Amino acid sequence: MTQIGNQPDRTPHVRVPTSSNPLTNQKMRGTPMRTKIAAVAAIAALALAITGCGKAKDDSSNQPKVDKSVSFDAGTKMEALNKAQSIKIGVKFDQPGLGYKDPSKSGPVGFDIEIAKIVAAKLGIPADKIQWVETVSKNREPFLQNGTVDIVVASYSITDERKQIVGMAGPYYVTGQQLLVRSDDDSIKGPDDLTGKGVCSVTGSTSIKTVEEKYGATPKPFGTYSECVQALLNKTVDAVTTDGPILLGYAAQDPDKLKVVGDTFSEERYGIGFAKGDTKFCEFLSTTIKDSFKDGSWEQAFKDTLGKAKVDAPKPPTVDACA
Repeated sequence: MTQIGNQPDRTPHVRVPTSSNPLTNQKMRGTPMRTKIAAVAAIAALALAITGCGKAKDDSSNQPKVDKSVSFDAGTKMEALNKAQSIKIGVKFDQPGLGYKDPSKSGPVGFDIEIAKIVAAKLGIPADKIQWVETVSKNREPFLQNGTVDIVVASYSITDERKQIVGMAGPYYVTGQQLLVRSDDDSIKGPDDLTGKGVCSVTGSTSIKTVEEKYGATPKPFGTYSECVQALLNKTVDAVTTDGPILLGYAAQDPDKLKVVGDTFSEERYGIGFAKGDTKFCEFLSTTIKDSFKDGSWEQAFKDTLGKAKVDAPKPPTVDACA
């Protein structure tokens, strides 16, 4: 059991060692320590605004209801997780509004986190039995393949390429790629202005491929989005690209220095990743997503997270059939 100060942390989270921990990485390229500290403080401030002014408490009234009487067919992944009363879920720790490890709270917070809790509740697993595993874009597939996690809920865009490696259920949210630039830079107004520009996104993301292949940008991949933002502020890169809600979160933390420009220029369909080939688990996850649209839990999850960051409320997307 981990500790926050002298208080026990009742929500387990697993920090798998990576070289890209946004809060502790000492390899942020060319970034003075004072700037790193300021960046961490700014991200934390935004996350606190989204999640309730920094009060270290759980809003139990908004927690998904745990189905304690649920049962599953013998031999299924669902039965195994239900019997274990535990699930390992890969999430981001550096995306305010989606998946962020808030130092004032016992576990990560954000829209993806709430979706993950809905899945756990349908398995009969309460939120305090979830093992939160920090993932970055480049290790989501390996973590599913080697069993480090049971599912991934981490701004994980559904693509044909990824479906060759892992299973993906959803989408549960559809958004689009945008651009984050410095507030004093008017040379970039949209993706058509990216030719020859240095554009940062995280290693393994769909965003970095899109701007390189379609718009002639020079890709500058980093391990985390917070590193990309620091590179932008330091003028190491000309722009940062990823999904709009993520960029709006970073722009909100530093509006005098950062801005989001242009309309969306891709469609990003967030899905839940799982081990490839498990059709029954896919059907369970797909049904859970559809049920969350109907019972209001999906809408509530959005209002409590991205909605507070002034992201436009979406309509529930159509969920793909399981292959």
